[in-house]
Amino acid sequence: MLKKNKNIVIKKPVVLLVLDGVGYSKNRVGNAVNAKSMPKYHLLMNKYLNTRILAHGKAVGLPSDQDMGNSEVGHNAMGAGRIFPQGAKLINEAIKSGTIWKGKIWQEIVKRMKKKATLHFIGLLSDGNIHSHIDHLFALIERAKKDGMQNVRIHILLDGRDVAETSALKYIDQLEQFLKKVNDNYFDAKIASGGGRMEITMDRYEANWKMVEKGWRIHKEGIGRYFENASEAVKAYRKEQKGIIDQYLPGFVIAKDSKPIGKINDGDAVILFNFRGDRAIEISRAFTESNFKYFKRGKFKDIYFAGMTEYDGDLKIPQNYLVSPPPIENTIGKYLADLQIKQFSIAETQKFGHITYFWNGNRSDKFDDKLEDYQEIPSDKQNFDKKPEMKSLEIANYLIKAIKSGKYDFLKANFANGDMIGHTGDFKATVKAMKYVDRQIARIANEVLDVNGVLIITADHGNAEDMFMRDKNDKLIKKAGKYLSKTSHSKNLVNFTIIGKKIENYWRINENKNNGLANVATTILNLLGYQKPDKYANSLIIRK
Repeated sequence: MLKKNKNIVIKKPVVLLVLDGVGYSKNRVGNAVNAKSMPKYHLLMNKYLNTRILAHGKAVGLPSDQDMGNSEVGHNAMGAGRIFPQGAKLINEAIKSGTIWKGKIWQEIVKRMKKKATLHFIGLLSDGNIHSHIDHLFALIERAKKDGMQNVRIHILLDGRDVAETSALKYIDQLEQFLKKVNDNYFDAKIASGGGRMEITMDRYEANWKMVEKGWRIHKEGIGRYFENASEAVKAYRKEQKGIIDQYLPGFVIAKDSKPIGKINDGDAVILFNFRGDRAIEISRAFTESNFKYFKRGKFKDIYFAGMTEYDGDLKIPQNYLVSPPPIENTIGKYLADLQIKQFSIAETQKFGHITYFWNGNRSDKFDDKLEDYQEIPSDKQNFDKKPEMKSLEIANYLIKAIKSGKYDFLKANFANGDMIGHTGDFKATVKAMKYVDRQIARIANEVLDVNGVLIITADHGNAEDMFMRDKNDKLIKKAGKYLSKTSHSKNLVNFTIIGKKIENYWRINENKNNGLANVATTILNLLGYQKPDKYANSLIIRK
């Protein structure tokens, strides 16, 4: 049990707002998070305690400080109170040490492939390092050849979201050049199908099963528009749909003599080489669930499916995976449940898993049903730039109602707008999104102050503040007289603000250049009147 801090004036409730994808940047151009679009938020930051913290790279468990943060590792770090090896770093270590090849899952695949079946790889083809990395695919293919496999087919998902929005041909060329080097009279590896990540396969939180069904038909059954190669498909779609970006490219099938070259047949094995869980769960379920009900899959048997890692630890999705995720125990959610502190969590579908599952250390179940209330607001099933407000109003209304109820000592919410609209590359829509969020922040802040509580506002990573491409010298890049859109996350710091009546009389900011999202949990516990748990990162505040 945690020890209480003595002689602390405790203000309850403590409310946390995570502004997903809302980082900090000094730049004016391409910054949708400026004082004009978010005037109320900036007034609050200037009036109350505020600092900036790290939300990318090593500060959230990624391999290097050149790696962008993301929502999964960001919420893991905030909820865990410390840093664990994450995503690409976890896979890099497994490949370097060789443990991935020594594991029983890879060995089972090697055993099955001796029957001359085909090994299929499905995943995001880029070096964005958020969902996958092309180097991991290369390592898997090389090892497949070394271990005596003969037939490999690759089903590529095109990015344009975590990397430049029209960079697909670059990655396809890299893969094709790699395949030329490894292919020989014995080993045959080819691209078999593909499509944009927001069109096929990579849905999340059951928002759009049609995407997954499209991917199933294309990858598994070879049903789709035929092309001779992947580059031809991309070029054709770009010619037909002016201005289309990679993530929205339709699906395609590579065929020879009017027959798909890479259908997934009984006896084959499939590896989903994405390491991030949220957009990997549904396609994993399609391959593995016996009572699957979301679309008609047709008859199949004996397809051995494995994920790069375990995508959901509680639901055991998938059952087979190459690299075990880090065990994250003693999260702040667990401590608060043990302390009998009533909690409330809310987000719309697109980020609901982040404020619950990832926050709780990759745990689907609650720690205590009687102490934790979850509220999911269904996301719109349309392109988010068409409705940039998303569900910000509904989230704020529910959150304010929960605050007014007096039932909860800790409440947390996620506003998805900065991330989801930022990923579209539509700057004007993102500015509108931030204006909507700004209004809700003001409403929530007023309510928290009225009940003499404390409001914390931060973000899990940057995005909306940095929406135009820049060169190595930090100069804006123009194409045809327009700034080139940036759809990926940023490596910028994020703001951390604490709002409360006379809060500055009790606390001051604990400034440190290494402060990051892992420091948030101890800060919350301090505000609730408890000391830092063992192994947790230090608090972002110091008692005056």
